[in-house]
Amino acid sequence: MSRPVPGRSDDGRLVADPLVEGSLPAAPPVEGPPVDEQRRLVRPYGDTTGDGMVQLSFTLPIPHSKRAEGAAAQLARKMGIDPALVVHARAVGTDFTFFVVYGPVHHLVDLSAVQVVEREYPMLSAKEVNAAIKARLRRKLVVVGACIGSDAHTVGIDAILNIKGFAGQKGLEYYREISVANLGAQVPVPDLVERARQVRADAVLVSQVITQRDAHLHNTREMSAAFREAYPAGRRPLLVIGGPRFDEAAAASLGVDRIFGKATTPGEVASYLVHALIPAGIPHPSAKGLR
Repeated sequence: MSRPVPGRSDDGRLVADPLVEGSLPAAPPVEGPPVDEQRRLVRPYGDTTGDGMVQLSFTLPIPHSKRAEGAAAQLARKMGIDPALVVHARAVGTDFTFFVVYGPVHHLVDLSAVQVVEREYPMLSAKEVNAAIKARLRRKLVVVGACIGSDAHTVGIDAILNIKGFAGQKGLEYYREISVANLGAQVPVPDLVERARQVRADAVLVSQVITQRDAHLHNTREMSAAFREAYPAGRRPLLVIGGPRFDEAAAASLGVDRIFGKATTPGEVASYLVHALIPAGIPHPSAKGLR
């Protein structure tokens, strides 16, 4: 019986030969950034590369009719989709119509001009977060969370705080060095400030899902103003806001320290808290009894 070919199984797959060191070929090194990052100017892709095809959905406050579909196509053309094809139209009640429009745009996106808020801190595991807090803060890090105003949607704040977590990651309640107070939904701002003072919170996490009439922006500004009034300068807790319709670059204008958008995980928030509150090599004032 012949010996199998070194580096291959009977069915031809590559395997490591225990008798030949390094018999499994190493993967070729990846040189340079991914292809998408090498391109500075890009356009949308639909049926073929570079065709500029996009799909847009919207609602118009008019009953469904041929004229309504014509109005939808006209609006799409004014937005730069030309020719615009109305591929779906459905009445929503008696006075509204929902549309889906498909067609090409002739705009290019300059990737070098795109500005976003990049994560400036490393992602830490739960073990690393606990170790950092224990070593540098020398007490538990206190977090208060809530949905404020009329917002009753706790799915966001619960995903970050509850032990069951989100996206396969445990929530902050799982971290043994973090003390969590989840106040739930529709919490008045004065009550949030008072609870933060009572537990001597290091960070306040607020989730806002309701966005009608910019309620999330008004509530955030009210909250940040209340904390500025209640705490001496430089002594207030870290203010973190989250929700699917926030602009992550608007933290300063809203008076908060950080904004997290959609699909944020508990690990991202925990890593940020360590980064912002207890940087490496810098003892937190509260660890010296200065709180």
